[in-house]
Amino acid sequence: MFTSLWPSNPPAEPPQENSSQSSPENQSNKIIQNAKDELKYAKRQFESLPVSIVALVSFGLGCAFTVSGSMIYVRHGKRIKNTDWITPNHLEKGRWIRGVVTRHCVELVNQTLHVRIAGVDAPEQPHFGKAGQPHADESLAWLRQKILGKVVYCQLIRRDQYQRVVSNVHLTPRVLPGAIFSGKNLALEMLRSGCAVTYEQAGAEFGKVGKEEYLRVEAEARDARRGLWAKGAPRETPAEYKRRHSDSATPEPTVTGRVKRKGQVQKPTGWFTRLFG
Repeated sequence: MFTSLWPSNPPAEPPQENSSQSSPENQSNKIIQNAKDELKYAKRQFESLPVSIVALVSFGLGCAFTVSGSMIYVRHGKRIKNTDWITPNHLEKGRWIRGVVTRHCVELVNQTLHVRIAGVDAPEQPHFGKAGQPHADESLAWLRQKILGKVVYCQLIRRDQYQRVVSNVHLTPRVLPGAIFSGKNLALEMLRSGCAVTYEQAGAEFGKVGKEEYLRVEAEARDARRGLWAKGAPRETPAEYKRRHSDSATPEPTVTGRVKRKGQVQKPTGWFTRLFG
């Protein structure tokens, strides 16, 4: 007699999972449906609130958006037409502004702002009947090629005696947005190319990098004989040039026939001297 090795009813096969239910498309549809259900629930909850509460919340949100929009406009959107529009608060906080470099200065929507680049001193161009310094033309040509007609970002520092705004000037970043990230420091680029020397007179400003970095980059250009260092150290720095001509100034007749006092220096003109005078 033989005994069956199998039970009277064979074991049922495990249920197979429906592949269509676990597909990525169905999962995404399920997530979307859940989100819709939550939105409907939130809508019902909001509609059940008293009208006074809804009005108060709406008013609060409106005020918040208005205040934040005004703050963003004042900080990033308000136009500065000229130097007179710069307040002490702008200088104290070191506000950044954006502008396009024109022939004479930085232009801000058909208005101009005369800027002096902080931390550097470039060879002087001839003016007021005085001969210019060696390499002045080359430095001017380099600067024009670098920034003329281009957007720059200026961190406001202070006004000088000629009502120019001394600023840390940065170029536009190549890839990242300039409103968030800083481009190359223009003053350091001038030192690196040998187009200027470090400004070490009273009131010099060097920004976050500090004076040591300016002197290091200047020494690097000097050792490599770039720009004004091509033939060794210049005979006279821009500061010494201006000091010499200031000390040797003689009385000159003015338009009204009056005589200027000895040592009085006329306000410089021209875009290069406005930047580096």
